[in-house]
Amino acid sequence: MAEKSGINRPPLADLLQDKVLESVDIGEFLAELVELTSKALSSEDTEVSCTITLLRPRKKSTVASSSRQARQLDDIQHGYDIGPCLTAAREGVEIRIDDVDHDPRFPIYLDAVKEKGIRSILAVPIPLDQKAKAALNLYATRRRAFDDDAVEQAERVAHEASRSLRLVLRIAGLAESNADLKAAMESRTTIDLAVGIIMGQNRCSQEAAFKILRAASSSRNIKLRDVAAAVVNAIGGEAPAMHFED
Repeated sequence: MAEKSGINRPPLADLLQDKVLESVDIGEFLAELVELTSKALSSEDTEVSCTITLLRPRKKSTVASSSRQARQLDDIQHGYDIGPCLTAAREGVEIRIDDVDHDPRFPIYLDAVKEKGIRSILAVPIPLDQKAKAALNLYATRRRAFDDDAVEQAERVAHEASRSLRLVLRIAGLAESNADLKAAMESRTTIDLAVGIIMGQNRCSQEAAFKILRAASSSRNIKLRDVAAAVVNAIGGEAPAMHFED
């Protein structure tokens, strides 16, 4: 049976509610969220640090951390690509390590964090509704620092973080879609301009000019838009930039 942590905790729920109402910037809110959590779960004899890990396709990142060391602990885990926080995010399960010296899971990572003075870890998944996954990570300098009350508070923090991260991901998704659309339109404009140049040089139809451009792309194994840009640049012009009205 895990010993009681003895941590004197302020009313974290009230603090979180205040920050939700006060915050206008998502990044600032997440930074304050992990800072509040770290302070609420720490005590005179136990230092608790907190991070939020976000996993997206082919990318792992720490989007908020309560200290430089906490970010370093995440970075070590990202480097090994295995550990309690990554497992919590990927599998949607809570991982509680009461004593890093006597837990058989993640031995390579736990050996590394022991050198940083970490003795117990709690990782709580943050539910998201997209391909991305996330977890709230708590690192403590004392063994058995996370009792059932600490887990409950961590779950509450994960819930608050979930709402903000979902908004971040929606905004990021829109930005990426707009960037893809803009790139596609710029590419299309360059191709159309190159076709016009070929039509003038060869006195041929638009269809014939496009076939010439496509044949050059195929024979040289170069993307069509790159061949088009070369045609435009060859006559002293530049690929046009797109302009969008607000």
